[in-house]
Amino acid sequence: MSERETMEYDVITVGAGPAGLAFAIRLKQLKPDLSVCVIEKASTIGAQILSGAVIEPEPLNALLPNWAEDPPPVCVPVSEDEFWYLGDHQRARRMPTPPQMHNQGNFIVSLGAMCAWMAPQAEALGVDIFPGFAAAEPVFSEDGAVAGVRIGDMGVARDGSEKPGYTQGIDIMAKVTVLAEGCRGHLSKQLIAKFALDADSDPQTYGIGMKELWQLPEGRVTPGKVVHTLGWPLDNATYGGSFIYHLDKDRVAIGFVAGLDYEDPEFSPFEAFQQLKNHPKIKPLLEGGQIISGGARALAEGGYQSLPKTEMPGALLIGDAAGLLNVPKIKGTHQAMRSGMLAAEHVAESHTAHGFDRKLRDSAVMVELKKVRNIRPGFHKGLWMGLANAAWETVTAGFSPWTLKNRADWSSLKKLGTYERPKRDYVERDLPPRDRLASVYFAATEHDENQPVHLKVTDTNICATRCVEEYGNPCTRFCPANVYEMVEDADAEHGKRLQINAANCVHCKTCDIKDPYEIITWVTPEGGSGPNYNNL
Repeated sequence: MSERETMEYDVITVGAGPAGLAFAIRLKQLKPDLSVCVIEKASTIGAQILSGAVIEPEPLNALLPNWAEDPPPVCVPVSEDEFWYLGDHQRARRMPTPPQMHNQGNFIVSLGAMCAWMAPQAEALGVDIFPGFAAAEPVFSEDGAVAGVRIGDMGVARDGSEKPGYTQGIDIMAKVTVLAEGCRGHLSKQLIAKFALDADSDPQTYGIGMKELWQLPEGRVTPGKVVHTLGWPLDNATYGGSFIYHLDKDRVAIGFVAGLDYEDPEFSPFEAFQQLKNHPKIKPLLEGGQIISGGARALAEGGYQSLPKTEMPGALLIGDAAGLLNVPKIKGTHQAMRSGMLAAEHVAESHTAHGFDRKLRDSAVMVELKKVRNIRPGFHKGLWMGLANAAWETVTAGFSPWTLKNRADWSSLKKLGTYERPKRDYVERDLPPRDRLASVYFAATEHDENQPVHLKVTDTNICATRCVEEYGNPCTRFCPANVYEMVEDADAEHGKRLQINAANCVHCKTCDIKDPYEIITWVTPEGGSGPNYNNL
């Protein structure tokens, strides 16, 4: 094997989301002489970014004061808010909008399009941006500090052999490595474990979010209207809700989020989303429309008490890699950008990662998270107790003398026969997509079939034995892209085997989070692989 090629920078940022790009832009504004690069595993910038998204503009105002003169391609000022409770028997009741969800002065955007819009502004400052570069593993110095990242090899066959056109990945070395990979990042997960960054925090908790962009008949959309719902089709023990954001050009974004701390082993978030779209309150809006794009991703919901230490020797965590989403607001972009800018100011001043964790914890980012720390875990006792607790925490501005605990999502799933499933008033589904394979089409996901499977299952015997009996193979339900199937196989020891359809994967990371045996690990596939979202 030839010696691996290297590139050297002062700073490398892993991930071209809002946190990583805000960091790179702010650092070059402060220190034009520093060499900075951003690597992104997607084929193009923004192609794998998925969020609601309603954003608070203050961090963007601070970073790019003239941004409104040439705004992102999807950017609609919020005009009104609605909040609805959907009940069984096809009922709906409008409720007061919670204070955290008032959106006056905010903007509905496509976060993917916004990142694609930010990237040239970073490049104009001298930032090198490399899409299609997947960081496969960290590189360490002799003293054990993070010294950069290794880009995954290109052209490796499924069996590990080198295909024609094989290219060895390079090592990108840097004095400071900034992890802005987003939720449940591949390197972030490894480094949090290696440096025990979560030793003094609660387990991180997550939700799965699914989103679709629809083109509707003329005149049906109210640009700037923001609608949120809770309740049906979820039972009262399962956290979650939906959003409908009215855009311009007769488009709406509709999405559904379910907390991955759900207990029902037979629950399917994807099926629940399809049910939601057929509720009488929502279906008339969508009928006659067409899906343009769709996808799924996990959200870090643990908040204040699940925040790991955000620095380690040679590297730091920002944005969703650290878990800075404000769950009651259903917003994380402003927190991601704030943390990125704060990290840039720290690196510009100190030229090191050391000391960043304290700076972050003393900042407005943490003040915001601390105020709402008890709202999300309050829903562990059900919807109505959760709403009552949320009202208390809102009235007291989070000054309760206690901090509620978070638990690992994989541990919450109950075994078959031990969860009393409520009778849900389901409706007939006739809006697209009708199954998960059809939904994969709208994600435009692409993986070379002849590359190593990037979903690692350490013991597939468990899938065909214990998991069948205890949980009924929940991976076949919690995955929104039909990646996992149990297929009949006469040659298999137990008559069936796990089949992994890795080419379907939309990189949501749900399997890495919810698997009750913790035997599934998501690793980054070849650079450029995965979904190619359109304005999500």
